[in-house]
Amino acid sequence: MVTLTAVAARHVRFTAWRGHAGLSAGSHLGTVVEDGLLTFGRSAGTFTYADPYGTEPPTPVGYEWSAWVSPEVECGFRATELVPSWNAETPGDSWLLVEARTATGHDDDAAGRRWTRWFALALWADSDREIHPTSVPGQAEEAARVETDVLTGTGFTAYQLRVSLARRTGSQALPTVRMLGAMASRVPDEAPEDVSPGGLAWGVELPVPPYSQQLHRGDYLHWDLGGNSWCSPTSTSMLLAFHDRLPAPSDYAWVEPGFPDRFVVLAARHVFDYAYKGAGNWSFNTAYAGRHGAEAFVTRLRSLTEVETFIAAGVPLAATVSFTRETLPCAGYATEGHLLTIIGFDEAGDVICNDPASHIIPSNDEVRVVFDRGRFERAWLGSSGGVVYVVHTDAVPLPAPADPAEANW
Repeated sequence: MVTLTAVAARHVRFTAWRGHAGLSAGSHLGTVVEDGLLTFGRSAGTFTYADPYGTEPPTPVGYEWSAWVSPEVECGFRATELVPSWNAETPGDSWLLVEARTATGHDDDAAGRRWTRWFALALWADSDREIHPTSVPGQAEEAARVETDVLTGTGFTAYQLRVSLARRTGSQALPTVRMLGAMASRVPDEAPEDVSPGGLAWGVELPVPPYSQQLHRGDYLHWDLGGNSWCSPTSTSMLLAFHDRLPAPSDYAWVEPGFPDRFVVLAARHVFDYAYKGAGNWSFNTAYAGRHGAEAFVTRLRSLTEVETFIAAGVPLAATVSFTRETLPCAGYATEGHLLTIIGFDEAGDVICNDPASHIIPSNDEVRVVFDRGRFERAWLGSSGGVVYVVHTDAVPLPAPADPAEANW
């Protein structure tokens, strides 16, 4: 049993619905569950949508929809952030609308439970064929607001998710959802003073292929200014490569021949959030990974001790971190927001990473770096609160949660 220290104030809970049992729960408005997948059964209504990132001027298109609403989820603490995850496929002219709402109070309170309205967190498809995937900025009310891929709140006690499956009116396209989940959390702004204990994965390094985002500097600038900003899709590609789940060459045949690691360009295109104007949308990146035969989701981990349980189980992670040159000098640069992969630990417990920023040197050979355990943990927990992408397959199951009473995976 892993013993965790200095984590009492770090509240995180991940809840997911998958398979027939999970997706049969909740409320169905025209959706059905077949072969463990949530899919379109019948139309529950129609609407029009004019993609603001498509034709000029935007052209309204008619769609029919069905929807699934999750059961109410009790957080068990007063949460301040909610991040959704989904693994789905949207063939033909179909796409998804992912929404969430939160509640304060409890049913047995004198004032009762008070729900926010539904907030749109993603208009998403697994390509840009029918719509351009996007978050929806500008949504806020007193108790909650949307910040790209995160629904923030003043201290909510429960939440619900809603996913609407859309297709052009009269279409026979069948969008499917394999998993829908969310991470609710309340974490302090600063990392614990003490470095987490470890030992479970010291001396373990997973053979994750190294890819440098810097190889794509100056290329395909309309997607987040090219490779200089592609840390997230590059890290996601490393995780897929480790699990032998990279896309087929035919999927990226449109990328200019002769480019290195052309699948990274494909990933950047498919995770690009047109409202955010970036390739770093957390939910979009895990949804992209899920499209390629893996289960993938966003969560927060409480310490490097928890990271070690994943490495020991054979599951590398992508971590979100920001730091200055002084706080993480081994990096050789500063960043206000970055993704890199954690691939293991050396014999002393320091963190081995594949950092796609590559010390600004455009070479896959320069990607591997070892960070001081304490410095890395404080930078990671103190900036993103421990956010990671978890990507795995049935062949590499996840370890048991370190804290079953408040499971964060």
